[in-house]
Amino acid sequence: MKRSAKHESGSSMVTVAVVQAASVAFDRKRTLAKALDLTRDAASQGAKLVLFPEAFISGYPRGLDFGAVVGWRTDAGREDFKRYFESAVEVPGPTVDALSKAARANSVYLVMGVIERERGTLYCCVLFFAPDGTFLGKHRKVMPTASERLIWGYGDVSTLPVFDTPLGKMGAVICWENYMPLLRTFMYSQGIEIYCAPTADHRPVWSATMQHIATEGRCFVLGCNQFNRRRDFPKNYSTAFGDESDTVFSRGGSCIVSPFGEVRAGPIPWDISSGQFHGFGIWGAHPKCQMAVGTDFRGDDLRSVLPTRSRRCGSGCSCPWGKMR
Repeated sequence: MKRSAKHESGSSMVTVAVVQAASVAFDRKRTLAKALDLTRDAASQGAKLVLFPEAFISGYPRGLDFGAVVGWRTDAGREDFKRYFESAVEVPGPTVDALSKAARANSVYLVMGVIERERGTLYCCVLFFAPDGTFLGKHRKVMPTASERLIWGYGDVSTLPVFDTPLGKMGAVICWENYMPLLRTFMYSQGIEIYCAPTADHRPVWSATMQHIATEGRCFVLGCNQFNRRRDFPKNYSTAFGDESDTVFSRGGSCIVSPFGEVRAGPIPWDISSGQFHGFGIWGAHPKCQMAVGTDFRGDDLRSVLPTRSRRCGSGCSCPWGKMR
């Protein structure tokens, strides 16, 4: 199924793909193969940017409690986490190399939601790749939501990049990070024009959030979520949602929104027969409609609330903090 939308601005038109699909949960190899196929499919239909959902490789563990209560963990819960940990992605590593090759082979900007593994910690992460295969960088989710904090570590301000590309200035904010006003403001202050919002939030109100951000930031917003059912998870997956194979775990709702808050594609519903979509939107670069942050906003205003690994940034530094006045 294909959803399309056009925005006339007198500038060149760009096709982007928002991929709404299900991971092969806890199976990195099969999920990667699926991602490569979907990237190839999207590129064959003209996409220059391909966005995947939050935690696509290797899954968002909806409904799992990992056997944890205050002061206690079950052996079964520890095994669940071990399986999740082993399916995660090392950055850099073989999965990153494969995604880099896919971006180059298909000449696309590839934005991929992964679970990153570093030492003993998992991070919800977005990886960015250029059409020549260059790994541009990553964003780690700064604040995992609710029970996610049991399984994911915290990101920090060192991985909140906005990349200057021929398509526009591009970055990503993950799921409920989008409800953090200062984080959004930091992205606006970097001049973001293509605001990628991979998520696991399938509530109807999510599309309103995407419209608000597009209007507030005067940027194109790409909301991207999975559609999956119980059968997309292993049989030995103990969840409060039951074991009926057709039970919908995530309803999708992916969308593409213009800088005026107009929904250009989506929200993509689900089809019980397939549940897999590419949402396509077509836009022209919007003429000079960025938000002016204002001279009173400084890097220190945000740094006081977001964790940072280092305070060495100064006026001579090339990072975003050093550029702020």
